[in-house]
Amino acid sequence: MRLIQRISNYTLTKSDNLVRIICILSVIGPVITVSAGFWDAISHLQKEPEFFWSPSHMIVYTGVSMITAAAILGGILIIRKSIDSSLKTGIKLVMVGSVIQIISGFGDSLSHEIFGIDGLVSWSHQPLELGLVLGSLGGLLILKNKEHTKLKILLPFSIVTFLFFTIWLGFNLVLIFGHIIQCIPVYEIFSSGCAIL
Repeated sequence: MRLIQRISNYTLTKSDNLVRIICILSVIGPVITVSAGFWDAISHLQKEPEFFWSPSHMIVYTGVSMITAAAILGGILIIRKSIDSSLKTGIKLVMVGSVIQIISGFGDSLSHEIFGIDGLVSWSHQPLELGLVLGSLGGLLILKNKEHTKLKILLPFSIVTFLFFTIWLGFNLVLIFGHIIQCIPVYEIFSSGCAIL
């Protein structure tokens, strides 16, 4: 009987550690991805050559890898049924956001090879941003569930990043639907982003 109790306590402890890791990865990963994305956009403005293994792309891939690792760990917890249902929604959002980012990242790389440098608004960037929004929302929901732990220090940061990603995606959608008026003043800032519309 004691052995079973020890094993279950170890499993709970291990699951709790995995949830902590998932929280950290799903909050920090999107920030790294977007920061490197801005660096990449600046490279586009400076007309630097576009290639898959550029330093800015490598950091984007690092951020996406962090989110993917969070998604994989979350999937393990869901399969093991070692988390309560309140965490499942957040973990599932991280998983969906991760998949969308991976697919969109591959699409963006393919787009660069076929069409060259694109701008802010493209068929591959907005799904990538949606993946970031979903992943950061998932991280926020997981953190909200763990707000009575030491992880609560990440909660304000997570809220701000989720709001930023959501507003950024909204801004890009406005550019898509209002491109005739909106793109004239921002054309120089976002390079060819408006030209592809």
